[in-house]
This record gives sequence, structure tokens and C-alpha cells, in this order.
Amino acid sequence: MSPASRCRIGEDGSARRACRASRRNRGRVARGVSPPAQIAEVKALACELPSENGVPLSRYSSSEVAREAVERGIVAEISGTTVWRWLAEDAIRPWNYRSWIFPRDPRFAEKAGRILDLYEGRWEGELLHPGDYVVCADEKPSIQARHRCRSTLPATAGGGLLVEHEYERKGALCYLAAWDVRRAKIFDRCAPKDGIVPFDALVEQFMSVEPYRSAQRVFVIVDNGSAHRGQRSIDRLQGAWPNLTLVHTPVHASWVDQAEIYFSVVQRKALTPNDFPDLDAVEQRLHGFARHYEQIAKPFDWTFTRKDLNKLLDRLGNDQPCQLAA
Repeated sequence: MSPASRCRIGEDGSARRACRASRRNRGRVARGVSPPAQIAEVKALACELPSENGVPLSRYSSSEVAREAVERGIVAEISGTTVWRWLAEDAIRPWNYRSWIFPRDPRFAEKAGRILDLYEGRWEGELLHPGDYVVCADEKPSIQARHRCRSTLPATAGGGLLVEHEYERKGALCYLAAWDVRRAKIFDRCAPKDGIVPFDALVEQFMSVEPYRSAQRVFVIVDNGSAHRGQRSIDRLQGAWPNLTLVHTPVHASWVDQAEIYFSVVQRKALTPNDFPDLDAVEQRLHGFARHYEQIAKPFDWTFTRKDLNKLLDRLGNDQPCQLAA
């Protein structure tokens, strides 16, 4: 019987000492005293793509990192739990993933930077006037009405809502909203689909009332959707409203537009789970939620600044993917 076998079945102290020595010789050590170089090798392994090593996986789990570490001879034995603990020290999570898009607009820093300046109360190096307003506007298209085949049941002791899986499609609509960044004011409307006509109607909805109608300047932040893209949209909207300044985000940077934050709140609080008998019910819910949210809303605590943007772009310039989210 080997020293390791005798150790597992509880033999004498000398056998246990031999067992521990054997494990150290094979690379396994007690928790808390693992060689730093060994831990670093396992972490480096977790930061590799499985496909680069000929492993037929899309991403590693902690147990798969442990198995690969043993096969490479980094350690003789290790558990997935130990790997998870080591990786957690540096928040390394190879089993998670998220999509990202490399900035390709040559004027990315300039375009995004001036929007971040607006959120801090500046425009072209000058402080905003008290009579200036900053409004973010966007569309949330293709919101479906899914009529469940059985009624949704309320939460009970020990469980949440019960929502029938099967449903009938009752059509879809587009939700348009404008968010006043400094006043937490919402203007919204629904339309059969997105386009120039419904978007211009949204702009008219807030630009035709006070304080925006007689404001010194109203900065309207939009992404590059088809209804408000390029110089034509600037000419159209600024021609209709002389005190309006249309400000575009860079391409693939809708995350700079705070209207997206409001839409994420709408999705979580008003549209999930999706259980509506028809589109009228969807529209009533959306408008009702907007009025409800206005009563409790505060300006979003936006902390991502131009300085943060410059740091992020410097990292991207070194081909280091970063999370493009505020």
C-alpha cells in the first residue's frame, strides 16, 4: 500500500507525514500556502482562449481549468473550487462573456467627449447657462404584446409569479422617449414603427412647451438611428427649432445616451414578464409607467467623464478590450 493510500485510510503519523511529503513533491500543497508561481500559471491558463490550445470548448469553467492545469503538469491535483477561489482574487471569470465593439469612428473621443462634457454641465469649454437644457432621445422598437394562454398568477409564499410559457403574438409597436438629464423629466409616445415622422413628433412634444420652447439652448443627444442620422437630421431639426442643437453619439456608442438607461428601467419594471392582451394594453402600461416613474425619478448618477474615456481609449489603443459601458 502506498503512503498516500495509508494516509487516506487513517494510518499512523509517519504515514501521514509521508503522504504530505508525497503531495508536496507532486505539486499539491495545503490551502493558503500554494506557491505563487503555481497560482499565477493557473490564472494565466484561465486567461487563454480554449481554442488557442486545441481544447474543443468555447470557454472554460473552473473545473475545466483545473483539468487542463493537471494535464499540462502545472499541478498534480487541484479542485475546481480551489481554481474558482484563486481566480476570484483577481475577478477572473472565463466562464462569463459579453459582447463588445471596438470603436471605429476616427472622431470617437471628440464626439463622445462633448456629450460627457454636457453631462458635467459644460459645452465647448464653457459652463452651461441656467437657461440651457440637455435632453436624451431615442426609440425602443418592436415591443411585442404576448398574450399568455393562461392567466399570470401572483406571487405566493415560497415563490414568485407564475407566467404561462405559451403565448399568442398580438403585434408590436415602437416606444419613443426623451429624458431631461438635469430635471429627470420624461416625454414619451408610441407609434406603429420607428421613423422620421414619429421621432420629429417626439421632438415637437417637448420643444413646443416651456421651458424648452423659450430656452436659450436645448441640446438633444441622439444616436445614429435612421430617423436622426447625419447632417440631414441636423438641418431638419435645427431648422424647425432654432434653439435646438442636435448632438450625435459616435457610431456604436448608444451607451453614452442616457435614454438607454431609462429604456433599461422600462424593460425591467414595465415590460418583464411580457403578458399583454393587445397593443393598447402595452401602450397604457408604457405611458402609465412613465408618469409613475416621473414621481420618483432623480437625475441618473452619471460618473463616467472625459478623463475616464481617454483612459479607456488608451487601453483600446493597446488592443486591450474594455467594457464600453458607463
